[in-house]
Amino acid sequence: MYRWETVQAVTAQRVFGIVRTAGPDEAVAAAETLLEAGLRAVEIALTTPRGLTALARLTETHPEALLGAGTVIDGAAARAAVEAGARFLVSPSLHPEVIRTGHRYGVPVFPGVATPTEMVRALEEGADALKLFPASAFSPAWLRDVRAALPQAPLLPTGGVTTANAPEWIAAGAVACGMGSALSEGGARSAAERVSTLLRRLAGAG
Repeated sequence: MYRWETVQAVTAQRVFGIVRTAGPDEAVAAAETLLEAGLRAVEIALTTPRGLTALARLTETHPEALLGAGTVIDGAAARAAVEAGARFLVSPSLHPEVIRTGHRYGVPVFPGVATPTEMVRALEEGADALKLFPASAFSPAWLRDVRAALPQAPLLPTGGVTTANAPEWIAAGAVACGMGSALSEGGARSAAERVSTLLRRLAGAG
């Protein structure tokens, strides 16, 4: 896939999963729960001990999935994540080196931003989409106001997004939302029901 095709695929459902666990086995299990529940895109946070191991294992067992790496904060981590199979990279903050490294290998990068100034700078650096982080510090109304001035900014609210307010973020102009335990908690059956309901609500939002 070209970068733009990957971005379209990751955001097509208007939500992607985030996995952050105590180890690689737990990460694989959590990611599989989300994938089996119906999500196509899942990010493995590199704050997970041996997160790259989990990413590589999932890449082998789920080659059809859109698996990404999160909390990527330098070029070395970006290169390692791509080698482990990451198809997109996400950062909590803006690191031009991560963007350059990802793009060198045809992988889109979603850096973290929290102000209009950071959004513009990230776009100037070539970011493929912008992770609004932490979303809990803002509101859908704030995002709507920002997009009135920066309609070209593809925003991904992450951090504190819930199944209840995710449709509000989409209606306000977000491209997609990143969600973690709010989707996977409660076991496979609960996750499947929650994801199915959320996808239906997001499809009709905005």
